[in-house]
Amino acid sequence: MKHTISVLLQNKPGVLSRVTGLFSGRGFNIESLSVAQTLEQDVSCLTLVTSGEDTIIEQITKQLHKLIDVIKVTDMCEHDNVEREMALIRVKAEAHTRAEVLRIIDIFRGKVIDVGPKSYVLEITGKASKLQAVIDILRPIGIQEIVRSGTIAMTRAQKS
Repeated sequence: MKHTISVLLQNKPGVLSRVTGLFSGRGFNIESLSVAQTLEQDVSCLTLVTSGEDTIIEQITKQLHKLIDVIKVTDMCEHDNVEREMALIRVKAEAHTRAEVLRIIDIFRGKVIDVGPKSYVLEITGKASKLQAVIDILRPIGIQEIVRSGTIAMTRAQKS
């Protein structure tokens, strides 16, 4: 089962290396990784997606807690959360396919962010499954290049 794990950590050189080293040293795979500074300049939020049984995920979170520069570890699957990913997709856009590409990207609430003589660069944001659906639909038209961000996640506000 896939798990999204959020890690608050000190924004220091080598911290990301230690986190990824923990995964590679124990044979765990990181499927997605995104890290950026938070409101506090000395703290970063690392969001990663990994797969494994609950016991494996528990082991991963315990090992992350042991790292010196880690402040907080949260398994987002244990909380109601919002997850997003972004993709930039360069797709063929010749005269006979331009209208179809525009209709598809409109249906998925994406944007055309660059127009070339024979291609569009599209921006699409959403859950990984939404991005995969867009990719599957655009593939027959002719995808030339794809760049995807890692998953980012945040817990939802409490409703009471």
